[in-house]
Amino acid sequence: MQDYRVRFAVINNQPMDIYLRVILESTTQAYQQLRANKMRTFLSLLGVTIGIFCIIGVQSAVNSLQDNVMGSLEKLGDDVVYIQKMPWNEDPGQNYWKYQRRPNPSFEDFEVIQKKVNSAGAVDYHVFIGTRTLKYRSNSVERAFTVAVTYDFNEIFNIAYEKGRYYTPTEYHYGMNKVLIGYDVAEALFGTIEPIGKKIRMNGRDFEVIGVFEKSGKDILKIMDFDQAVIISYELAKKIANVKTTNFWGTTVNVKAAPGVTIEKLKDDLTGVLRAERRLKPKESDNFALNSLSLLANLMDKFFGVLNLVGFAIGIFAMIVGMISVANIMFVSVKERTNIIGIKKALGAKRSVILFEFLIESIILCMLGGVIGLGLVYVILTALESVMPYPIYLDFKNVSLGLALSVAVGVISGFIPALRASNMDPVVAIRHNG
Repeated sequence: MQDYRVRFAVINNQPMDIYLRVILESTTQAYQQLRANKMRTFLSLLGVTIGIFCIIGVQSAVNSLQDNVMGSLEKLGDDVVYIQKMPWNEDPGQNYWKYQRRPNPSFEDFEVIQKKVNSAGAVDYHVFIGTRTLKYRSNSVERAFTVAVTYDFNEIFNIAYEKGRYYTPTEYHYGMNKVLIGYDVAEALFGTIEPIGKKIRMNGRDFEVIGVFEKSGKDILKIMDFDQAVIISYELAKKIANVKTTNFWGTTVNVKAAPGVTIEKLKDDLTGVLRAERRLKPKESDNFALNSLSLLANLMDKFFGVLNLVGFAIGIFAMIVGMISVANIMFVSVKERTNIIGIKKALGAKRSVILFEFLIESIILCMLGGVIGLGLVYVILTALESVMPYPIYLDFKNVSLGLALSVAVGVISGFIPALRASNMDPVVAIRHNG
């Protein structure tokens, strides 16, 4: 092995060839360190392994959670404004009575927006009209929540259908006895029977099923969860229920921006029209809230940022311990190979080559710890995926981050030992007795 190291410095003067040989030599040396000092190397790399596990494990878990939550929020649409009593970015408990005194968004608000807000592409008014019992033959569903919607509902939310379709303009405007039902409702009432075209009983009247909503996915926040819902047209609702509800959360006006219109422009136009419609004085505050996806997204970004920061902080402490341990290994390695370093330098090896050799060795050791950490993350996340209510995964971005952090730790922990080796006096190093 000693002869190989001596030959290494003089075989070829081509820089690229030299550095390739240095990488090969450093890889071999790292492997020998691992074989000769298994326990010492294992304990030294343990800090790097734990650090990568903490950082990438938390990052992957948070990213999976964030993707699920943000995917749910995106169903709201980033070009839609939701006119309600209360803003989404406040704690409901703090100012409950303040918002309770506000008027509910009304059908009159809906109509004036349709007429006067040119920046609105589609406008929907929907009202929760309570729960209902549904029956089909001997099957029944208790407490299915029922929502009455105006015609643009389907355009704003882009709801997917398992079977069937939405209302036609004629069915809507004449308030025909036709309903849309959720996936769970359809399954409970019909089982394997084709539901489209069948009549269900509700409030003592028969209603034809024209559509079944696609089953909600594994979203934690089920923003558009209609699995146990019945959707009816607003014109039909006026015939069978009291749509002038005073329920605090009972009504919402949803407005989608016209093509090319920004959400801020739409909010400005809505504010002007609603203030005029509600006859608010210039000094009076708005008595309505204009909510949009950006409000929730900002809150979620802050929350997930804190989670990532906690995982990163824990991982950094572990990796600092790992850096010190790897640096210790490298100092020992430099000391054990002092004679070899002296011979190489005497035969013409440059300082940069010696420096590069020990840095590569340190990087390889740290990458080994990082790979073990990533392996643990993968095993744990795979086990968790079978019990979690949403997909959880280790993606390429986080694998790359883990490897990049391992390389960075290798460079930092190996630099001082490598610098010490490259600065050795060849005569003194050759005479070294260990």
